[in-house]
Amino acid sequence: MTVDYDTSDLTPSASPMEVQMDYHALNAMLNLYAPDGKIQFDADRQAVRQYFLQHVNPNTVFFHTLHEKLGYLVDNGYYEAEVLAQYSEEFIKSLFKAAYAHKHRFSTFLGAFKYYTSYTLKTFDGKRYLERFEDRVCMVALGLAGGDEAMARDLVEEIITGRFQPATPTFLNVGKKQRGEFTSCFLLRVEDSMESIARGINSALQLSKRGGGVALLLTNLREQGAPIKHIQNQASGVIPVMKLLEDSFSYANQLGARQGAGAVYLNAHHPDILRFLDTKRENADEKIRIKTLSMGVVIPDITFELAKTNQPMHLFSPYDVERVYGVPFADISVTEKYDEMVADDRITKTTISARDFFQTLAEIQFESGYPYILFEDTANRANPLAGRITHSNLCSEILQVSTPSRLNPDLTYAEVGRDISCNLGSLNIALTMDSPDFARTIDTAVRALTAVSDTSDIDAVPTVRRGNELSHAIGLGQMNLAGYLAREHIYYGSPDALDFTSVYFAAVAFHAISASNRLAIERGTTFDGFADSTYASGAYFDKYTARDWLPTTDTVRALFTKAGITVPTRADWAALKASVMEHGIYNAYLQAVPPTGSISYINHSTASIHPIVSKIEIRKEGKLGRVYYPAAFMDNDNLAYYQDAYEVGYEKIIDTYAAATEHVDQGLSLTLFFPADVTTRDVNKAQIYAWRKGIKSLYYIRLRQMALEGTAVEGCVSCAL
Repeated sequence: MTVDYDTSDLTPSASPMEVQMDYHALNAMLNLYAPDGKIQFDADRQAVRQYFLQHVNPNTVFFHTLHEKLGYLVDNGYYEAEVLAQYSEEFIKSLFKAAYAHKHRFSTFLGAFKYYTSYTLKTFDGKRYLERFEDRVCMVALGLAGGDEAMARDLVEEIITGRFQPATPTFLNVGKKQRGEFTSCFLLRVEDSMESIARGINSALQLSKRGGGVALLLTNLREQGAPIKHIQNQASGVIPVMKLLEDSFSYANQLGARQGAGAVYLNAHHPDILRFLDTKRENADEKIRIKTLSMGVVIPDITFELAKTNQPMHLFSPYDVERVYGVPFADISVTEKYDEMVADDRITKTTISARDFFQTLAEIQFESGYPYILFEDTANRANPLAGRITHSNLCSEILQVSTPSRLNPDLTYAEVGRDISCNLGSLNIALTMDSPDFARTIDTAVRALTAVSDTSDIDAVPTVRRGNELSHAIGLGQMNLAGYLAREHIYYGSPDALDFTSVYFAAVAFHAISASNRLAIERGTTFDGFADSTYASGAYFDKYTARDWLPTTDTVRALFTKAGITVPTRADWAALKASVMEHGIYNAYLQAVPPTGSISYINHSTASIHPIVSKIEIRKEGKLGRVYYPAAFMDNDNLAYYQDAYEVGYEKIIDTYAAATEHVDQGLSLTLFFPADVTTRDVNKAQIYAWRKGIKSLYYIRLRQMALEGTAVEGCVSCAL
């Protein structure tokens, strides 16, 4: 392999005027109107060119040929030789040539800066670059394809065109010798024993060391003052465990790159719930204050009903519930068993006001943006698998069934339960709509994410390994909805926008399930538990065979016609139902919509399916300081279609997410945005509205004053980065 791969035209030459300014100054011009009053988008494009000329090119190691480059990177411990050994040298050369033929250009300065700061392979001293974007795309494709040349070609095509973007852990790590895991984040159960608590902390450390965010369920832990070995008032409750976890995540700082990231979830009917919420108060005592650990509350339907009728809200001792029912508290439906547990004298109970609980919830969200909320019963009604969803992840979009473990006194497993891992990647909605083959794009994305699951083998945490081996679960996400709608001159949250969202997500669901069905046929196996799922019974498909999910507006009908995309009909769904019932599907879960973050910037997309936060977003990027990012497809002629999230209002955001949720088997990261004059009553109304619209979970609360003061909460470090 001696043929050079030409990179000479990757950075167009700059005009004399451009050279007078550095790339940071050019990027900052986005924040300054031109003399004619227009936004200076061209200045940002000039900033990209100058970034390459002034910084990237001078600091990139030069190789004469691809053969020389790959040989150097393998011999010096940068690339995994095993990845390249699966293919012939001739094929590898042709794949790199095909990638470079696309002449990829970053659309924005922030996109280029994010890629070279956070993703590309650098020399071990961190001073020089060893990859361009095309190189990273090829190595990811070669790694995930596992020797399948056709799949490698398809992956390069989908990633280099921007239609599919693997999540950060995958895009960052595949093919590298010194790497973390490909998986975004993990969900662990903690049961009511010292052994399980110790195992949970150890597992959190192990997973954080490998680069993943970790969420832990604390609902099953006995409350403060509960008995231990029948001696009353001995248990310390959940807060000391939270403190231990917070310290653990801070310690596992991933080679100094960033602190570990963790979250904990607690059921609203746990006796420690108010103390749990108080840990996020700004004036909380330092002994209990939780600063860096994220937190979520699991709220069943009954909690809303109690607040509606202004009844007392009973909190139940997990220790007693498990003794009475023989299963952990989290595996009990509080809504179904509420009256029964209230009447059972064997279960210790305390009471608070349901309305005061929601008031406290809103107050804490005002101060911190937390907690996340999981609408437990909504999530479980929509869950296609047997078993219960008990908690979510760091970004509140992963909703899967887990099962408890039993531990021996020496912390070995008497029974290995099933914990959860998130294998994520997202489609760019605009570019997927532009795809020459919509179904093939989705099929390739599903196969890529399945490869992430197939290649994940986390021996350090047996419960995660077992859960992944049995479920093959993936989370195909979406981004750039707001950008696509604006490009097509459609207002976010309008009837046309909601119609498009519903039809698009239904079509994605059809093709994702079809892809998983083909995988099951090819491999001759399904995920463990398929026989007990609503896929096997066919019930999952009832809503799709009862009516057509076709466009209802002329505008949306025209969009799909223009794109050459045939929307699945009832007959198509009926045929898929029959095939799934006969052959099964390979992946227990298929879709989850994360918040996205850095991958949105390098892909030049609006984040997730949210409206934009600002027409020109301002970010703080380390020593560089303020960096400006223009929304995807925005120009001076279509600014009216880029209403920010605070203007759009929570109702239209929730309506949009509700339209998508109907077709997503897991969850979607949904942040609520409020103006500066919002009250706690407004926040409560938004939560109730979301619950009634069938939303499964809520992510952060954002207040306009937070954005104005520059104090907005950081995004999800595992799914978004």
